[in-house]
Amino acid sequence: MEILKKKISYAVGQVLNDYLLKYGRHVESVPEIYRDLSRFSGTAPYQSPAGAETLWHSVMFPPGEMAELRPKLTRIYASLKMGGGAEVAQHLDVERIDFGEFGNSRPFRIRIINRYNDNFDHYYVKSADASRIYGLELEHILSPTRINYLINGDTLIEEHIAGLPGDVFLRDWLHRDEINEVRIAKEFVKFNERCFIRLLGDMRAVNYVVDITPDFEEVQYRVRPIDFDQQSHEGRKKMYMAQFFSDNQPMVEMIDNLLNEATIDQYRKEERTLVARRCTVAGLRLGGLLDAMSRDELSPTENIDQLGNELAEHHQSRAFKTCTTMGGIVRAHIGLLLDGLY
Repeated sequence: MEILKKKISYAVGQVLNDYLLKYGRHVESVPEIYRDLSRFSGTAPYQSPAGAETLWHSVMFPPGEMAELRPKLTRIYASLKMGGGAEVAQHLDVERIDFGEFGNSRPFRIRIINRYNDNFDHYYVKSADASRIYGLELEHILSPTRINYLINGDTLIEEHIAGLPGDVFLRDWLHRDEINEVRIAKEFVKFNERCFIRLLGDMRAVNYVVDITPDFEEVQYRVRPIDFDQQSHEGRKKMYMAQFFSDNQPMVEMIDNLLNEATIDQYRKEERTLVARRCTVAGLRLGGLLDAMSRDELSPTENIDQLGNELAEHHQSRAFKTCTTMGGIVRAHIGLLLDGLY
């Protein structure tokens, strides 16, 4: 299953911007730096620590331009992680800047290093896109993990989401002896359900990570999306179900072998209940977000009509009949699947 047309970028409108200001996501002190980073003078292919080719290129700037960029980039990191303050960034430096010429956001990956102990961290600078921001915010509200991001003008700053890339996990880890296959199967079912509830699409293996956490008796797994460009944009219902992407088939086959229908249904209901409780806790914030989303243009009319019709057939429901925007469909879908749970 492939995306047939490249998604355009949608501008951040006034209603969404007001929401971002209210909840501390729009920060005027964050430098609008995306265009400055786009003026790099050279590139070199970036290889992984294991020597494998990647989709990233390390970029270079003339010394004068890099001298101007460095304090801005360390200040952005301080704002993202510590709420700002130039004094807390004095011992930080920019070790490397990578550029990814893929996706709609065309990201820059910034590697920040602590000069005292050589510890490093990453964050991303991307071109601001309304549908991506809605995806980030829905993940923050409805998922079990929080999302850290900031925006100013055309510049979107995102914290790095740690974990094994999904394609690497499926290729190199899925069938290791130490992997608890039942636990990871359960987590993928729950991940698939979360994405479908809030209509986050394109969850191919390269667009999520697997977080592995040792626990006192066993190991816990969590599957987390890292790409939010396809938040309620495509018209095909299957685009919002990770199970239908071909590179996820090893996981789907394992689920079929290990979990029966009653167990899968249990895990789906567990996830819906947890999402419903998060809706209750963050009801005012979620309502404000969906109000803004319902007024924004996030997809062509034909996609809206197609998705509304396919979801109506899937659920045998008339809940989508009056929806004229993707935000309206998301609101109706959340309400339908979580009805009676919050």
